[in-house]
Amino acid sequence: MKKILLSAIIAVTMFSCKKETEKAADSTAANDSVSTTVSEPENMPPAVALKVLSPQQTTDFLKKKNDTLYVTNFFATWCGPCVREIPHFKDKIAEFEGKPVKITFISLDTKEVWNSEVPKFVDKQGIRNNTILLDGGQLDGSFFKNNFEKWDGGAIPFTYMRKGDQTDEYLGMMTAELLDSKIKTFLK
Repeated sequence: MKKILLSAIIAVTMFSCKKETEKAADSTAANDSVSTTVSEPENMPPAVALKVLSPQQTTDFLKKKNDTLYVTNFFATWCGPCVREIPHFKDKIAEFEGKPVKITFISLDTKEVWNSEVPKFVDKQGIRNNTILLDGGQLDGSFFKNNFEKWDGGAIPFTYMRKGDQTDEYLGMMTAELLDSKIKTFLK
């Protein structure tokens, strides 16, 4: 019964956003490693491999308490609202460069596309250095219950912010104005 419930939660999480764009067929076989298959132009350094976190490592990351503001955005490449809000987060990454604000994207895409679609997507969006992979198939109800007050994993995008003991959770697409407002509340 628990496995059926867990499967239902994961299915709802992964399919809550409507797939809005057609994806090009990719003939590259999916692997479980995180090395990329994207070829780099000769004058560019090789791309940094995307980091993979386990659910426990993700919990540890989310629980960091210090004077840095951690803004964590859970997304998937196929989620239209997720894609539309990424530029707002990128603007904040540039704005707060060198300051105690860390913006991280956590991809909940399936492992089958970790070496094909996800690297292409994060490179196109310019967020490779701020993206972490998390296998949504490993997440259960206790992961959500132990880490969040409001989010049950049923939909994305989801943004979690923490600075010290202060936290904020937002389910849904963020506008630039809303993101700016939420960040400013932490930086007063």
